[in-house]
Amino acid sequence: MDTQPSITATAEPLLLDAALPEFRFSRLECVVIAAAPDVVYRAARDLDMLSIHSPLFDVVMWARGVPDRVRRRPLATPPSMRVSDLFDTAATGDQGGLEVQPWVALGERAGREIVFGAVGKVWKPTIEWRRVEPGDYAGFEEPGWAKMAAAFVVHPYGARRSLLTYEARTACTDPASTARFGRYWTLVSPGVGIVLRGALRAIEAEAESGEGSSRGDES
Repeated sequence: MDTQPSITATAEPLLLDAALPEFRFSRLECVVIAAAPDVVYRAARDLDMLSIHSPLFDVVMWARGVPDRVRRRPLATPPSMRVSDLFDTAATGDQGGLEVQPWVALGERAGREIVFGAVGKVWKPTIEWRRVEPGDYAGFEEPGWAKMAAAFVVHPYGARRSLLTYEARTACTDPASTARFGRYWTLVSPGVGIVLRGALRAIEAEAESGEGSSRGDES
């Protein structure tokens, strides 16, 4: 007689699934970090995208700006691009200078998951962005656009370690834009992987540094 206990696994829905449940293109990277989940989550939320640097990452970012430099268009660089800015300004209602920011906060489960997204024609030499407010994002279906959503999700992993995933998804709003994005994706998918891994490394370094500091305070 089989005496093994019955195990029923129930997957917890992701906020990312609510934001963009159906998608054609995706990339997912992950890393195990020697820090508690709450420390990792804070590091992910406070990530400044402009602080990420590596030889490959810098090459990818430089290449993305080539069309604007050829056209002698100024490359506006904000002082910072923190993930938390999207959520904090949305919570307070103070958009400040972010009214032209295409990336918007799509959902947050504190300590677990943070989701943000944008709409654009990224296959163009100079990206054409379309500001879509968070409440309109899921239902946005205007033809000709790509809907992009990304999420950091933190999972406990043993004793004082965490598994952090960074997933990026894209769905297009009509067959023509799907075909255009598909050609673009063939070229940039490796570069997207570099960007995602660069972000994970930056979060890992910050979280493990913070974990070390907190342990020092406890001793």
